[in-house]
Amino acid sequence: MDTNINKKIIALAKNVLSAESEAIESLKSSIDDNFLKAISLIINSKGKVVLTGIGKSAIVAQKISATFNSTGQSSVYMHAVDALHGDIGILHKTDIVICLSKSGDSPEIINLVPHIKRLKCPLIAITGNTKSALSKASNCTLDVFVTKEACINNLAPTTSTTVAMAMGDALAVCLMEMRNFREKDFARNHPLGNLGKKMNLTVGDIYPNNAIPVIKQNADIKEVILEISSKRLGASAVVDGEGNLIGIITDGDLRRMLNTHQDFSRLNAQNIMTSSPKTIHSTALGTSALDFMRKNSITQLIVEENSKVLGFIHLHDLLREGLA
Repeated sequence: MDTNINKKIIALAKNVLSAESEAIESLKSSIDDNFLKAISLIINSKGKVVLTGIGKSAIVAQKISATFNSTGQSSVYMHAVDALHGDIGILHKTDIVICLSKSGDSPEIINLVPHIKRLKCPLIAITGNTKSALSKASNCTLDVFVTKEACINNLAPTTSTTVAMAMGDALAVCLMEMRNFREKDFARNHPLGNLGKKMNLTVGDIYPNNAIPVIKQNADIKEVILEISSKRLGASAVVDGEGNLIGIITDGDLRRMLNTHQDFSRLNAQNIMTSSPKTIHSTALGTSALDFMRKNSITQLIVEENSKVLGFIHLHDLLREGLA
């Protein structure tokens, strides 16, 4: 593209970000007694929080509802139009409704409010018009007024949706603090995310996918090599006649054997194994296994319980799970 056009685009993009960041900065003045009342209503509620709206506000309502659910506040989203065609049935008298509307006077919102009031559900408004019908009908109003949209025509919801979303984030974070919602709680709600895996994934979730290389203490060297190479974990556990773990043989042990013995035809597993191998319990977290391997400069651990070999866990397993 033309250099002048490129400069114009960059300048315009920066103006959008400046407009939205300034609007969020101005939003601080709306954190007042109404905000405290909204937090109190939600904390003391025995039901869920129902988010509703129309148009772009409905999309912001969905996002806030999702944030609430992931941070410890039970919530559902209800489209304002669908609510008037049956979806209002999800509302219970113990619930709280948060309604988002830039103008606060959209016909769909005005038509919905009486039905919310009929159910006697507390109503919190997030609107840019504190004199609107929605605001007047609400128990409290969170003012998200903006002087101008970032849109060049001052029409498309841009700045207004940004500040509404930011207000929702402020509510969610304050509710988290009130409920002492911490990292472990967040992980429970995100079991497949990186944090969830770090907090929840155990050795027992991983090792069953691996082969179990095990040899008897009197196995000859050929047996040892075949077991290690066939199971492809770079090591094998060594057990006694009763199946109790007594050692481990790794690729490194085999290399050391070659360096120290001219003739290894008479050697067996017990002659070259490392006694008292590093082990881990199946209930240990995967992150604990990773830390243990790094601390001891090893790439595999025997999963052991009551001197019995349950399996192996390898460094690559933990890296594959994104625990590094």
